[in-house]
Amino acid sequence: MTSTLRRVYHITAFSWYAFTVKTLAAKDGEELPPGIFIYGGPWKYLTFLNLLLQMTFFGLATVNDLQPWKKSESILNRCKDLLFSVFAFPVGMFVVLLFWTIFAYDRELVYPATIDTFFPPWMNHAMHTFVLPVLLGELLVQPHTYPQTKHALAALGVVGLSYLCGIIWVYLSVGIWVYPLLGHFSTSGLMGFFFFNMSVLTLLYLLGDKLNSHVWSKGRPRMTTKAK
Repeated sequence: MTSTLRRVYHITAFSWYAFTVKTLAAKDGEELPPGIFIYGGPWKYLTFLNLLLQMTFFGLATVNDLQPWKKSESILNRCKDLLFSVFAFPVGMFVVLLFWTIFAYDRELVYPATIDTFFPPWMNHAMHTFVLPVLLGELLVQPHTYPQTKHALAALGVVGLSYLCGIIWVYLSVGIWVYPLLGHFSTSGLMGFFFFNMSVLTLLYLLGDKLNSHVWSKGRPRMTTKAK
């Protein structure tokens, strides 16, 4: 893909996420269903944090596209690749897959029907559907350098554990689970669910690595997209 088309893709994706984040953040303060934005507003939801993550990545990608110097050796380019490979791709895919799996089983466990009054269908899909094709598109527009797997998974583990601690803190502070599903678990069940989610994140990270290598190594024997 030409550099011009890649720039257009990154600018479009960044603008879309910026608009979505602004629209969602504007809901804070409105008369929403009880418990939706209490104690932390939208910041306690992985969906919202993921939108910020995607917006940040595509913002960095856009700035990187506009650099006049050699991009492949710049610190910004390395940060962009690290952000995409370790966080943006696995977390974004995780949000989409987990949300729609639980939604198909019982939407009340993750996205109660009362929310539909306040969040139109397009916003639901902006948060939980469009993330997937945009990420897959990113894999096609340019290659990404992946770090050593053990370092990437360690970083994912730290972030995942931090988010779990945040969820527990909210519950201990106001007695409300961020996601209704969590109220159905015992302590051991909650830990099991956490480790299951981390296993899924690990597989999604490895999937991103494999897809990146498959797309960009074919017909390009001299290109190295794996950090040593």
